[in-house]
Amino acid sequence: MDIVKSIEHEQLKNKIPDLKVGNTVKVHQRIKEGNKERIQVFIGTIIKVQGSGVNKTFTVRKISYGVGVEKTFLIHSPLIEKVELVRVGKARRAKLFYLRDKVGKAAKTREIAGARIEDKEIEIKGAEVVKEPVQEEVVSEETVAKEAVEASVEEVATETTATEEVVETPVEATETVETTEAPVEEKAAETATEEVVEEKVEAPAEEAKTKEAVEDNKATAEDNAE
Repeated sequence: MDIVKSIEHEQLKNKIPDLKVGNTVKVHQRIKEGNKERIQVFIGTIIKVQGSGVNKTFTVRKISYGVGVEKTFLIHSPLIEKVELVRVGKARRAKLFYLRDKVGKAAKTREIAGARIEDKEIEIKGAEVVKEPVQEEVVSEETVAKEAVEASVEEVATETTATEEVVETPVEATETVETTEAPVEEKAAETATEEVVEEKVEAPAEEAKTKEAVEDNKATAEDNAE
């Protein structure tokens, strides 16, 4: 948003009256006279509405003592207290300049019979969302230094974690080797115990055979002696 448009947007009113050409209205205007302030009412017919934004205006015409008087008001002026609708007129033109040539009753627009006299207002700022200006952060040297230190600390931490992972992987490998060697040793011990048991089983058998052989020799010797 431009600077000029932003300033103009601040000057706009939140609500403005719904003005239509041909209607008769009462305009309450503030007038300052020295230190005093009063409200003056101007009654007339709206003959034109022109402009947009802050520069939007409307012109009201009336006949005072046989003399036509026209007055133009700014819709968004703070001096305009309010605008009241008095009469709803019928108009088929955007600007009723032909009323300047009319006199008497012909200088007024025809009234729409049965029309409701309501003071309608149009919301301007209610529906719009005003974007707040983004404040630019001022980065100081201290903040830059702190950010650099934090970044270096994070890098060191990542490096230490990487080295710990590298060191831990061989330990796991050695553990796996030891676990694989343990069953081999157990198998060797089992085979050794089996061999000892077999030797022990074979030794009593041989002793029994030798005893039988000795008894047989004794028996043969006794038989020969008889």
